[in-house]
Amino acid sequence: MRFAITLTDRFKVLLDLALLAGWQPLKIFTCPLDGKIHDNRLVVEQAARLGIPVQLSPMSEADLAALAAQGCQALLLGSYDWKVPDWRPYLPHAVNFHPSPLPEARGPFPLVRAILEQRSQWGVSCHVVEPRFDSGALLDQQLFALSPDETLATLEWKCQLALEQLGRRVIADFASLWQQARPQGTGSYWPRWSEAERTLNLRGPLDAVLRQLRAFGDINCLAEANGVGFVVHRAHGWLEPHSHTPGTLLRSVDLSMLFAVQDGYLVISEWSVQPPAAISGRRPF
Repeated sequence: MRFAITLTDRFKVLLDLALLAGWQPLKIFTCPLDGKIHDNRLVVEQAARLGIPVQLSPMSEADLAALAAQGCQALLLGSYDWKVPDWRPYLPHAVNFHPSPLPEARGPFPLVRAILEQRSQWGVSCHVVEPRFDSGALLDQQLFALSPDETLATLEWKCQLALEQLGRRVIADFASLWQQARPQGTGSYWPRWSEAERTLNLRGPLDAVLRQLRAFGDINCLAEANGVGFVVHRAHGWLEPHSHTPGTLLRSVDLSMLFAVQDGYLVISEWSVQPPAAISGRRPF
């Protein structure tokens, strides 16, 4: 199978599986990344070793026509920040690997909300690429359990392990799964999180605050103390009855701050005053 693929390092397993199956890579599409939340360094290094062309600009119809002229049979989409043009005039197949149990949670970054909503099960899906994001017929999916104390980091790793299992099946039996792809049904679309969802409510219960911190992980939450907004990099808390007004900054020692929340205390031990846009997350999947 002659193929092209969109990749970040988190999706490199798809390239590895395709190469292992004897598929012939024609081109890798990726995009400039921040290197903090996700990266493409490993993808670019592997492409250089194997002599696979890499494109860092948005995919165009001219790119699809060039792939068609090379006999490309499939376009595999992993993480990619740009909308792909209509592939049907040029290629026989195009599939996307999405980090949710479709048809639930279509959209750019569903992992955060999966934790905020305390979902007990999650998954990754492979579907036909359609003009409407994440809506195409399903080839296959891999489901797994979420734990009550799930974090963004653990969920990302679970998705990567599930992606490997899913990718192995899809690549091994691509033609059959393509033919048997089934419509998704109604489902739901989850937009990217809002700044309000990312902002800690220091007047609320500790459990909700800690869940926000787990859900946003290295994307980081936002908070405010005495009228000053800041980015929270690390925080811990405990339950304990008290008579303080929730949301009060009780004391600060060096760079560590102690807050009273509704039913306990929160220690913010690492923080910075930084514009939110400077650390806003992009999609890891």
